[in-house]
Amino acid sequence: EGKTPSPRHGGESVAEVLRAHGIKFVFTLVGGHISPILVACEKLGIRIVDTRHEATAVFAADAVARLSGTVGVAAVTAGPGLTNTVTAVKNAQMAESPLLLIGGAAATLLQGRGALQDIDQMSLFKPLCKFCASVRTVREIVPTVRKALAVAQSGTPGPVFIEFPIDTLYPYHVVEKEFAPKNTPKGLMGKIIAWYLRNHLSNLFAGAWETRDLSPLPVHIPHATEDEVQRCVELVSRAKKPVILLGSQATLPPTPADDVRKALESLGIPCFLGGMSRGMLGKNSPLHIRQNRRDALKDADLVLLAGTVCDFRLSYGRVLNRRSKIIAVNRDRSQLLKNSDMFWKPTVAIQGDAGSFLVRLSKALKGHRCPEEWPRSLKEGDAVKEKANRSKADEKTERHLNPLSVLHRVDELLAEDSIIVADGGDFVGSAAYIMRPRGPLRCVAEFDTFTRHKTPVIALVGNDACWSQISREQVPMLGSNVACGLAFTDYHIVADGYGGKGYLTGREDESQLDDIIKKAQKECREGKAVLLNVLIGKTNFREGSISV
Repeated sequence: EGKTPSPRHGGESVAEVLRAHGIKFVFTLVGGHISPILVACEKLGIRIVDTRHEATAVFAADAVARLSGTVGVAAVTAGPGLTNTVTAVKNAQMAESPLLLIGGAAATLLQGRGALQDIDQMSLFKPLCKFCASVRTVREIVPTVRKALAVAQSGTPGPVFIEFPIDTLYPYHVVEKEFAPKNTPKGLMGKIIAWYLRNHLSNLFAGAWETRDLSPLPVHIPHATEDEVQRCVELVSRAKKPVILLGSQATLPPTPADDVRKALESLGIPCFLGGMSRGMLGKNSPLHIRQNRRDALKDADLVLLAGTVCDFRLSYGRVLNRRSKIIAVNRDRSQLLKNSDMFWKPTVAIQGDAGSFLVRLSKALKGHRCPEEWPRSLKEGDAVKEKANRSKADEKTERHLNPLSVLHRVDELLAEDSIIVADGGDFVGSAAYIMRPRGPLRCVAEFDTFTRHKTPVIALVGNDACWSQISREQVPMLGSNVACGLAFTDYHIVADGYGGKGYLTGREDESQLDDIIKKAQKECREGKAVLLNVLIGKTNFREGSISV
């Protein structure tokens, strides 16, 4: 009453909370609904990285979360901007990655009335996110963002979603201009509507700029009890042929990955690494077993599932020996016991953090080590299998390059600090047997993003002009290659067009492949984004692998 409205806006409140939580990046594809957030973040020193597709913004935020241990943040506009993120948000949910998705929305008074890009966004994201909220007043912004960031990291990490109606983000005078009647109302109904709008506006901004606590809320993480740890100590100490299957959860905060690595080395138990734990033991550890997992599980007398789930990758638990003692540790109860009613049964099931459990287990077993002949025999089996893989890599394909040969050469030339990101079917499936991640982890159109933001990336495209993982089973089973054939697309030219650097290589350049890889690495070190379009032929290396 009588006071000049504050020029501040809700976007500033969002930015202040993010900064107080140590957020350094926000990934986005810009839209008017969220512009105040982006501008305010930039002013506070939070780097805004604008992508060419909303899904990429969420994938990038997911990557930051996995590499940094903090919450990744993506902000996209209302309606189609949000629907474009669904696959990436589901990916973050399945990867148990702490991620905050910020979405714009139609003004509070106009929702459900046919406003621009107005859809029911909450129903879309409730099945995908641990927490969903729609901010209704400016004063709700700070507590809502703080709660969302805490929920994203608590228990089993995952994505959270907040929608911000456009009138909660812009300054009072801008919102007032949109809501206030242009002329003084004359009739009773006009006066009632004008009163309602003024009252709504007053409530929208009431208490908006009062001082609020911006600091992070406590993050709640489940841990194994002392009794559970002690029971596992007894089981492990009696085992002659134990095996650890390490999953992504073993890399989650608060336990540093290096502490988990030391715990594994102290235990001396052979390990199979999956998900984000790949690289946990370095590339040449005597404890890291990469091949013949099914045979090892058949022989093991104790299996420790540390964040590993009995889904299709473990044949729903059928690969586990029924005579083995099985210790399962997982933050998520449903994942902890998945398929245990059908194909397997845990001896001990612990709903808790895998990383801290392994550290406590190793301390309790100090001085005890697994019998050395067991990991040695598994490592010898590794060597036999890898020798066979190397022989396969030396075979000539009918045309173009042998994909296994390409992967071997890339692995040999890969820098020790490289981060490997893999997506695809057959080529990536083969890479899982060949490539050796160096350490635990810390779409072509995005070459424009890489170039503008000077992000040094090397993309290795194994181009066989086919959806080979599908075709391999579809043709013999159904007699047709329909929808599986592609073209040998010039992806390298597309990369050039977006300001990156592209290289094409095939059989005629095979002798120069090492030089091309080294040249790409040099350009990458200089800050360029590089794409290698490698024409590869077909092999029978992955016959019988799962594609559905």
